[in-house]
Amino acid sequence: MSTPVLEIMLTDADVEAALRADVAAGLTGTPKTLPPRWFYDAAGSELFEQITRLPEYYPTRTERGLLAEAADEIVAAAHAGTIIELGSGSSEKTQLLLDAGVRAQTVKEYVPQDVSVSALTDAVGQLSARYPSLRVHGMVSDFTTAVADLPAGEQRMVVFLGGTLGNFTPDERAAFLADLAASLTTGETLLLGVGLITDPAVMVAAYDDSAGVTARFNRNVLSVLDRDLHADFAVGDFDHVALWDPVNEWIEMRLRARRSMTVTVGDLGLTVEFAQGEQMRTEISAKFRLESISGELEAAGLPPEQVWVDEQSRFAVILARRS
Repeated sequence: MSTPVLEIMLTDADVEAALRADVAAGLTGTPKTLPPRWFYDAAGSELFEQITRLPEYYPTRTERGLLAEAADEIVAAAHAGTIIELGSGSSEKTQLLLDAGVRAQTVKEYVPQDVSVSALTDAVGQLSARYPSLRVHGMVSDFTTAVADLPAGEQRMVVFLGGTLGNFTPDERAAFLADLAASLTTGETLLLGVGLITDPAVMVAAYDDSAGVTARFNRNVLSVLDRDLHADFAVGDFDHVALWDPVNEWIEMRLRARRSMTVTVGDLGLTVEFAQGEQMRTEISAKFRLESISGELEAAGLPPEQVWVDEQSRFAVILARRS
């Protein structure tokens, strides 16, 4: 078994600086916003794992089903020797691809990237034990900047699953995909998972489950600010809101103040007023039409080569090749 490597490219000071900058900009903007990356502390990550198992939350199981059916075909088409995964988390779904790569004896290296040191430490150890023939090289970094400096490898396939691309605005998506394309060489590939536009009631329910798990997940971001920036949000005084924006074609998650309140963020020396009923956006999750996401990939220099879609046309896995 090869010795696993864990490369830490993001320090605690980097994370703290990013949190302070995001919160300062978001809470002083109009309307107020917080970026979704701060959902995922230990409590938030556990809540998200619960969300993925809820009956309303179809994206995870649908994407996993597509990968289970197509893994051998994907690995064969990509000719990948190295798989790099952005935002890998536990790497659970990606193990379907690694299994296929080991069966085909083509994939020699797996590079999981994530912002969480603890999650990646656990994953790297478990993956090295499960796949003794693979070199496992974990990278602790921010994937939005990691794409500009991908590690070297033999015929790389970058894997970006979970519909995470939908958390970006159109301009952010274009910049991200352009940076990714610039980091790949001709013939290397991107495997992308995206949610498709379907019945709005189905989409909204996935972000507003009947058990209230997503509501707790959404409000947890305020607990992160209370703990890490010494803020004094009254977490229970905010309601979870999820809605479909048909103009922008995305789901928005928001937190709505139940009453007028003044919030202080001690570490920033910031005082923020909330009016009763005021809503703060915490996430967008864009859903796509195949023709629109194909056009975005094409414009970035990553034309789609093969597409797998579930029977209900709710999710797509796309293999795009650097032109």
